Amino acid sequence: MSKKKKIRVDFIKNRGKAPRVNDFTRDFKTASEKIDDLSGTQQVRAKGDISRKRTIITNDDSGGQDGEVRPAADLINAIPGRVIQITGLTVLVQVGNGAIYRCTVRRLLKTLATDERSAVTTGDKVWIIPEHIPLTLELVPKLDPVPDSAVLPVGVVQTVEPRKGILTRKSKHKDHVIVANVDQVMFVISLSQPELKVHLVDRYIAGALEGKLEPILCFNKVDLISEDQYQYLVGLYSQLGYKVLFTSTRTGVGIDDVRHVLSNKQSVVCGQSGVGKSSLLNAVQPNLGLRVNVVSEVNQKGKHTTTSAKLIPLECKGWVVDTPGIRSFELSNQMPSEVENFFREFRPMLPYCEFADCTHTHETGCAIKRQVFRRVISPDRYLSYLGMIKKEDPHESRHER
Repeated sequence: MSKKKKIRVDFIKNRGKAPRVNDFTRDFKTASEKIDDLSGTQQVRAKGDISRKRTIITNDDSGGQDGEVRPAADLINAIPGRVIQITGLTVLVQVGNGAIYRCTVRRLLKTLATDERSAVTTGDKVWIIPEHIPLTLELVPKLDPVPDSAVLPVGVVQTVEPRKGILTRKSKHKDHVIVANVDQVMFVISLSQPELKVHLVDRYIAGALEGKLEPILCFNKVDLISEDQYQYLVGLYSQLGYKVLFTSTRTGVGIDDVRHVLSNKQSVVCGQSGVGKSSLLNAVQPNLGLRVNVVSEVNQKGKHTTTSAKLIPLECKGWVVDTPGIRSFELSNQMPSEVENFFREFRPMLPYCEFADCTHTHETGCAIKRQVFRRVISPDRYLSYLGMIKKEDPHESRHER
């Protein structure tokens, strides 16, 4: 049994600091009048930034193996489950017997100040306290979005277990955990409509490695361009050891390969809007019936059809998370010394840089830049590295060959 411990934590502030006094032109009182206005008592209660600190009880001394603070919870009446979908404030949790509970999140979890946008995400392993009769499993495919008349709140999420295998991106200065507790991530990239952006592909790979996930690159819509236009992608990423798939939902090319890599795995499918994520899953398992849409002819951007990430069981004995389309993918950690480790071709040359803290940007004697000049390291990949450490939007750089 874990040892309980009291710790001081930050809570989300529900109010800002008091505004500055702006009535300087009315400051005409004499010193004696100001003294009369002073309060006769003083408050000891903390004000400002410190006022939102609280003492809570945790179940362990470390606050969680991944550094997150996890408040203690009474698990005697709780049952374990996994989050399969989040829509607004509603959390759908599936328990061991296949029942689905529509839950809310414990207030203490929601008010803790963290670097993450939300306390619970799709794929989380949680403990819930049930309150009413659960929803039957047959209704799950009809819950996007969740209609209020279909189910009633039936439980409360008490605690979230430590995560592993997470896909995270930076959004509005917060860590947006897209999904947790998965084995691999299949990035769907369109070769046309919307146009291919190689720099965004490199960001995808770095994001997967950052979350300790195996990246799989699925280049979709191969029927829209000639074969010789994408053959260089095979050499570029296959030589680096990444699994590369080429697919088309129109012709059926590569669908069996996708089904194979998703079998017996916990996977997440990620990519921009309009690249064909839902169409691919529909082709892998036709009875899914996921909604699809077309790419805008005006700006070549996809239209959002998947509104929330949801965990879907597959007939090939695997689970997959279909995620909403993302317009940008910024790493949550962008220190040069850490980003360089996401580029496999950099690693053999790092000991040969003249400076131990070389950022591979402006330094003399940089082994990475020498290899880029010699074309041993792809110049496109090197530009992707520069964009990551400079925090540039990948959409601002359009790859041209």
